Amino acid sequence: MIPEQIVEKAIQRIGEYTGKQVTFTDFRYTSGGCINSTGVITTGVGKFFIKWNHKDAFPGMFEAEIRGLNLLRNSGTVRIPEPLFAEETQTYTFLLTEYIAGGLRSASYWEQMGQQLATMHQITADQFGLDHDNYIGSLPQKNDFMGNWTNFFINQRLEIQLKRAVDSGKLSPVIRKAFNRLYTSLQGILPESEPPALIHGDLWSGNLMTGPSGEPVIFDPAVYYGNREIEIAFTRLFGGFDAVFYTSYEQIRPLTPGFNQRQDIYNLYPLLVHVNLFGGGYISQVERIVSRF
Repeated sequence: MIPEQIVEKAIQRIGEYTGKQVTFTDFRYTSGGCINSTGVITTGVGKFFIKWNHKDAFPGMFEAEIRGLNLLRNSGTVRIPEPLFAEETQTYTFLLTEYIAGGLRSASYWEQMGQQLATMHQITADQFGLDHDNYIGSLPQKNDFMGNWTNFFINQRLEIQLKRAVDSGKLSPVIRKAFNRLYTSLQGILPESEPPALIHGDLWSGNLMTGPSGEPVIFDPAVYYGNREIEIAFTRLFGGFDAVFYTSYEQIRPLTPGFNQRQDIYNLYPLLVHVNLFGGGYISQVERIVSRF
């Protein structure tokens, strides 16, 4: 059951948020959370989604998530759960957001998703990165601003995860030579002509749901301004996105020629993240990709 101290603090904050007297009615766990405990709190003023962890487990995670969710919501594109507040108790930290009931996909679900994501990617910044660091999964994600996409991708994405994997013994130090060869060739491979685009940053089918009206909803972001190609590559890594999604996306934002040859390079980042989190078969995937360059 959800800890009583979380319920008490959540009910207090919901009362402040709604301006109403709030009573706790029920709680049920939800599946899918491998980092935080998650569930739905039912109160006299409605339902709310909550996730929590021990206070010192992931410093600043929920505060960064609120900022990321609000950035995406402000784009006015794909539906994003409204974040309400992050709070601490004596032992725990938790995040409360809008509860979105699941529904059945509409006939235009994938078309909407493609169009809305393409529109979101039209929101740009002067540099790659973000004005704060955040997390991807349970791992810290650095977002120091840089003006060059290839340099950002190497230094803020690949190198950090590669060092973690080698230092922990999940990857052999020998693989660093292959990555160094890759780095020397990336300036001629990755496109530099596009401005930094607002991206979700962790867009796979597990962070995608269907809202009550059949609309796409995305959540659990790892937001930053990056080359949009890394987002589309990630959607292909584990599958689950219909072909209509890609067609409707490209009707608004056609991909630069040669993307199919670059997508495996982009997916080295989430694969290295998975190596650090889970090890296993992700190690051989990284080794196969980097050995081609």
